[in-house]
Amino acid sequence: MSKKALIVIDMQNDYLWEKRKKMFTYNTSELTDSVNHAIRSYKEKGWDIIYISQIFPDIITNRWIIGFSIKGTEGAELYNGLDIVSDLLFDKNLPDAFTAKKFREHIASQGYDEVAVCGLDECGCVGATALGAVRAGLKVSLLKNSTGCRFKPEKMAKQHTRLTKSGVNYI
Repeated sequence: MSKKALIVIDMQNDYLWEKRKKMFTYNTSELTDSVNHAIRSYKEKGWDIIYISQIFPDIITNRWIIGFSIKGTEGAELYNGLDIVSDLLFDKNLPDAFTAKKFREHIASQGYDEVAVCGLDECGCVGATALGAVRAGLKVSLLKNSTGCRFKPEKMAKQHTRLTKSGVNYI
């Protein structure tokens, strides 16, 4: 029997709450509602739900230069409007979650053959993780309505082409 997982990426306070930086222009309520619907739907289908958090080390240069998703801060925590239905939570500090050893080991040990990805951002970590999943030999779908993007339509179109050419299926 095949094993499947929904990977919910970077749905953290620093990107979604009222105190976020102006560069994060996501429609928080719409995106969160859609992601929560996906979580419930995929959970009902028997898929594992995995949460990924972007976490940067708490060092002075990261606080000054990056200024968000800093380890140990309230902003780095999962957004309080997000439905948490499993304890499968992995941290990453690069866009592709498959670069995080604990996550990669979990995926391999569980024998997943298919994943769906959603969250933040299509032109960032969601796209990078989708490509990482393809490289890992998994069947990959990207949930378009449950994935935010803060970039211009031209960049989104290029990313869409890149992902579909790589084998990512948009749903």
